[in-house]
Amino acid sequence: MHRPFTLLLIAAMVLGAVTGWVCNHYLTSEQATVVAANLSIVTDAFLRLIKMIIAPLVFSSLVAAIAHMEGVAEIGRVGIKAMAWFIGASGVSLMVGLLMVHWLQPGAGLGLALPDATGIDAAKFTLADFVTHLVPRSIFEAMANNEILQIVVFSIFVGTAVTALDDKAPQVVALAEQVTRIMLKVTGYVMKTAPLAIFAALAATVSVQGIGIVATYAKFVGGFYLALSVLWAILIGALLLIVGRPALRLLTGIRQPALLAFATASSEAAYPRLLEELIKFGISRRVASFVLPLGYSFNLDGAMMYCTFAILFIAQAYSVHLSIAQQITMFALLMLTTKGLAGVPRAALVVIAATLPYFNLPESGLLLVLAVDQVLDMGRSATNVLGNSVAAAVVAKWEGRIEGPN
Repeated sequence: MHRPFTLLLIAAMVLGAVTGWVCNHYLTSEQATVVAANLSIVTDAFLRLIKMIIAPLVFSSLVAAIAHMEGVAEIGRVGIKAMAWFIGASGVSLMVGLLMVHWLQPGAGLGLALPDATGIDAAKFTLADFVTHLVPRSIFEAMANNEILQIVVFSIFVGTAVTALDDKAPQVVALAEQVTRIMLKVTGYVMKTAPLAIFAALAATVSVQGIGIVATYAKFVGGFYLALSVLWAILIGALLLIVGRPALRLLTGIRQPALLAFATASSEAAYPRLLEELIKFGISRRVASFVLPLGYSFNLDGAMMYCTFAILFIAQAYSVHLSIAQQITMFALLMLTTKGLAGVPRAALVVIAATLPYFNLPESGLLLVLAVDQVLDMGRSATNVLGNSVAAAVVAKWEGRIEGPN
């Protein structure tokens, strides 16, 4: 079942790219835009179906996972291990982007003339907003808006309260487990439409921008994907070192979620299937259900690496030299601000736009990366899937919670 479906996903990607190229090559720009808009309806519908699942799945699986833990001590222990891994992975991701952009110099001598407007409101992203955004005003509002971070906070409170009750509220826990099972079954139905959504997403993108956009920015796009491959090698190496040979089976299992995230440029699209694959690999359901939502809130490795890579690319393009002290400051700033990526539309771009003024870099430089952001977002999303898979497996290994394959 897995291999034919994976091949179907790859075929959808290839066919989508070819269809998009034909539209871009043989239709007028107005006609190609109309075709892309119609194709986007399919992609939007698929992503809405996925988002329909995420809120109840995160809430029910996280509450059930915490309720089955052995009190507040285990919740705190697993949470501390997860956050320790997230902080370490964040540092590595940011450092890889920093070192690779220095080595490759993709923006050196670019010299493009850019307009002033970027379309990204940097003022929306502040530390105060992030802190207040952590706590939901209403769990129903948070679920309606798919605010994962707020759902996680509420779920942790509910799950912890359940474990503190004398009888452990068995009816509530049973209900949460049943909801999780139902949502995973719904996921199976939705995933049957994934190849169609992948075809539509790539065809729409290439129809408007054309394959040539990649060639125009070949040095930047190629350099970014090379940096991503280095980050992948580090993450996979750490996974093999800590988990051992079974890690190869996990990597095989997450191919479909990673492909789905890549083709749709959405980490969220992969969440339900990724949770299934982690549990199927043998990671304890309560660890996977606890660590994965936290990872989607605090451990977006691909997006974090992109921030340092893109900011220094813009600096190179404008021949602005950043001192070592400034780069260390930028590193520390991004370690904090990237923790607020979850739930912010076009999050990495917002963080970049908010960071540029700190170092006297023109905000219009953001247009350099906006042109190819969709192409880059595909790689970022797939990397986020890998990073959170590794995080869940590592924490499960440290907890002794990796069982035989299910």
